[in-house]
Amino acid sequence: MATTQTLLQVKNLDVQFQTNDGPVYAVNQLNFELGRGETLGIVGESGSGKSQTVLAMMGLLAKNGKASGQVLYQGQDLLSMPAQQLNKIRGNRVAMIFQDPMTSLNPYLTVERQMTEVLELHKSMGRKQAKTRAIELLEAVKIPDAARRIDMYPHEFSGGMRQRVMIAMALLCEPEVLIADEPTTALDVTVQAQILALLRDLQRDFGTAIVLITHDLGVVAGICDRVMVMYGGRVMEYAQANDIFYQPSHPYTIGLLGALPRLNSDNAELLSIPGNPPNMNNLPKGCPFSPRCQVAIDRCSTELPTLISASHQANVMRACHRPIDELTTPVAQELSHV
Repeated sequence: MATTQTLLQVKNLDVQFQTNDGPVYAVNQLNFELGRGETLGIVGESGSGKSQTVLAMMGLLAKNGKASGQVLYQGQDLLSMPAQQLNKIRGNRVAMIFQDPMTSLNPYLTVERQMTEVLELHKSMGRKQAKTRAIELLEAVKIPDAARRIDMYPHEFSGGMRQRVMIAMALLCEPEVLIADEPTTALDVTVQAQILALLRDLQRDFGTAIVLITHDLGVVAGICDRVMVMYGGRVMEYAQANDIFYQPSHPYTIGLLGALPRLNSDNAELLSIPGNPPNMNNLPKGCPFSPRCQVAIDRCSTELPTLISASHQANVMRACHRPIDELTTPVAQELSHV
């Protein structure tokens, strides 16, 4: 699934945490590529490894965390890079929007100061020039009366406006890669739609590649080109967005889609995947999804499936022991309740 003008390559990424209960393997053997102007969605339930993946990529893991493998940005490995060199890329060429803007923004500093210091550090701008550029970005993310509001503190903005400030800060240096970790989680549906439209517009204007972390498949459908479905720290399925939605090939993906409310269905019951997410301290020996899978076979509980190309389509990668033809007709219909 190689892309032209590849900006980012993640190879065999593992993330491990040392805890009092023993090692926790949060991410295991993750591989993907991101092309210029492309949006990759990483989806899955809480604890699946989505956020730890991008925190590892940015060198922002907790002190007890360790990442191995490679994260190549234009051929440079971010994981092995000295902190001083990484800081020149992080926030500049590769930027991140964090999940909670209220805890990500410094409550003691005005929005102006938090934005201008980014430009002073990475672009060597003077304070006045940096403020002018910051106002331009606030206007680009549709913050009204930006020239006045830039001197306010974060608590003086609504949740949706704080998220726009975070997006503007991330775009100050016109990064080539933008990582957005659940950027719409705490927002109502109207503001969510506005933020997604904003990301699409900014991507069109700046040509930025986006990694979007979310558990909301509706968000994925609206903006992503490709989708990586994670569970238990592993990739279950990796494919074009259209393939994920119209021809899912993994029981977990089918279950996620089956749990979506349907406007064209007379069934008012909200469906769910049975069971609970795995204990990351004690993952199953085989497929991490096998204890919850409605179509698991004996092999699933003892042998870890390999992520390989699906037999029906070369651009679809899946990690499942069940043949694809057993999931595309009666079984898929039963799981997704289509």
